[in-house]
Order: sequence, then C-alpha cells, then structure tokens
Amino acid sequence: MTATPTRPTSSPARTSAPTGWYSPADCSLDDFRALVEGGLAATDLADYPYADSLEQGVLVYGARLREHTTTPEGRRDVQAELARALVDGPGIVVFAGAFEHGVVDRATDVFRAMIEEQKAAGTAVGDHFAKPGANDRIWGALDKFAVRDPQAFADYYANDVLALVSEAWLGSGYQVTSQVNVVNPGGQAQTAHRDYHLGFMGQEQAAGFPAQVHALSPVLTLQGAVAHVDMPVETGPTLYLPHSQKYPAGYIAFHQPEFTEHFLANHVQLPLAKGDAAFFNPALFHGAGTNRSADVRRMANLLQVSSGFGRAMEVVDRTAMAKALFEVLRTQKAAGVDERSLRNVVAASAEGYAFPTDLDRDQPIGGLAPQTQAELVWQALSEGWDRAALVEALDAQQERRRSAA
Repeated sequence: MTATPTRPTSSPARTSAPTGWYSPADCSLDDFRALVEGGLAATDLADYPYADSLEQGVLVYGARLREHTTTPEGRRDVQAELARALVDGPGIVVFAGAFEHGVVDRATDVFRAMIEEQKAAGTAVGDHFAKPGANDRIWGALDKFAVRDPQAFADYYANDVLALVSEAWLGSGYQVTSQVNVVNPGGQAQTAHRDYHLGFMGQEQAAGFPAQVHALSPVLTLQGAVAHVDMPVETGPTLYLPHSQKYPAGYIAFHQPEFTEHFLANHVQLPLAKGDAAFFNPALFHGAGTNRSADVRRMANLLQVSSGFGRAMEVVDRTAMAKALFEVLRTQKAAGVDERSLRNVVAASAEGYAFPTDLDRDQPIGGLAPQTQAELVWQALSEGWDRAALVEALDAQQERRRSAA
C-alpha cells in the first residue's frame, strides 16, 4: 500500500508557516508564472520612496537612500524598505556606486594576484553551478584578503551599504563570507538556481526538509555581488527573475526543466558599473550570464552574509564523539541492531552538515557539497572499516575543513 504524500499546507494568516513536505508534483509552472508576472505588474516605484529608479522591475538605490541614513530613525526606515523589497517586492536591490573605485581597484589587484598564484600552483577550482574552467574562483576570499592586505581589506569592508542591507535582512551579529568569481570571455552561463542553504542541495535532498524549513532558509543568508569591473550586458552580468523568491516550492522547482526554460525566456539582466553592488534574497532564481565579450574578464566579489543565529548554543567536539562511539556502533551493527537506530546515533553525534568548510581543499563529492562527517562515519560503518582507518579519515577531513589562509 502506497502512503498518500503529505502536501504542504498553510492558512492565510501571515504569521503561519507551511508544513508538510514539497515534492516535484507540487511545482506548477502556471502558478509560478502567475506569481512572477503579477509581482512585476504590481511593482510601483512610488511604493519605495527611498529608491531612485525602477529598471526592468529591479529597484535601484543611490543618492536618495544615502540622504536618509544619517539618523537612526532614517536608517531604520530605509532598512525596513529594503527588507520589504527583498521579501514582498522584486527580491533584488541594486546600489549604484556603493563602493569607491579606488577601494575596488586595490581589492581587485589583490584578487588578481591570488588567482595568478592559484594558476601557477596548478590549483583546480570548481564551481557549483557552472562548468569547470568557465571561470576563475577564489574560495574563502575573506580571510585570504585580510591576511594579505589588512589595510585594503579594512577600507573595503568599512563600506556602510554592506552593513545597511545586512542589518536590514539579518540583524546584528551577521557573518560575512566572500568568494571572488571571474567569468572569462567565452565563459558560459550558470544554470538557474537558488542559493545557500537549500539551493546547494540536489532535488531529492532538498525534498527531505519540511516546508517550514523551505520558508526559513531564505532569511538565514543574504546574497550580494560587488562589480569590480564595468559589466555591460555582453559581459554576462547575473540573470535574475524578479519575484521568483516568493514561490514556496522553489527549492524543488528550480531543478525542473520547464522552470529553467521559463527562466531563460523571462529573466532580466542589469548592466552594472564598477563599484555597483546588487543584493538579493537567496530564494530568487538567478545565475551568472555568458560572457560574450572579446576581452573583459568579468570580476565580481560574491558576498554571502549569514545570520549569527546559525550556530548551536554549546561547543561540541564531534570528532572526538565519532571516534569514541565507532566501536560501539560496529558492535551493534554486527549484533543486528536495525539501521535506523544506528543512523540515529550517528545523527546525534557526528557533524551532519558540510559547511562551513575550506572549499579549496574540501571539494564537493558527487554533488554540490563535500562529504559530511556523518556521511564519512556511515561509510566507515557500512564498509566495515576498523577504528584506525576511521580515525585517520576523520583527522584528514578535519584538516581539509580548516582555513589555510
């Protein structure tokens, strides 16, 4: 007998959250299209008094915003508008001239030197949503930048636009990370996707998380990109689908071919000038564009800002736990203890999430994320490793996850 799938449900009340689980059967392109098109039609610049303009359905901020952030009250009003734009509006905001050119150029010099060193060392750098070799990446650029040139770092990250929008979306205590992406001439577009956390999972894995987590994931991070060179359309600046962040089952839907086709036919693509910055809800459908220019290496500093709440209350040495428990688990498995019970112990003790990590050394394996500690422990248990083999593998994994900046 086949169980009836549990479909997500919610009441009309804004304070309620959907419950249940999403599946591909819950993804309706007609509903998605109606939501996106309706949002575009309803977006009115008059509803966003601190924005300077509305371009291709995207709100652009500049002088008017800066005029109103000089007082605590004005700053909060601006932040409330930015948050509203990211939730109920287009889902993306652009800040014209957010970073001074001189500050950007100094950072660009540092990033280019890092990339040349990676190439000289033969370091292979992959991408989550583009073919290998389509671009140059610097994973973990934040601490590498700070260690290499502290003064340039301080000048760059003193930027108040970054603080303004990060606080608007995440509150205080946020955590900044940075990955530099250079799409070279001829570099092909990324596939349309959503971003971290659920966006970095395959469809089956994302479907294993209940609907309320799909609603939570977008408010755990803020995505941003700072243009380090002028980015006319032919260089392939990021493609966006405004209002797509509102689709509840979007973390399942972006894997569906019909949604990809709709994105390709209906996206917007804003040219950016050096120093401009775009920030967007991570649930927005987006992807870097194809660089059709002859000689422009399109460089952006991709900023991922995370909520300070994404941490446990206590520090736990999960590696020590995994080592201590392994012989018990091996003995129980040999005695015929059921798999679910064994997996429950692994889930309660080992680290079950792949991030944060050092993506230079801890590369994804067979998917969008590296192997987790829990997956390693289960592999060892399933394949009959002895404890010494597991200890060696755990130590090697722990070392790969440590930043080498």
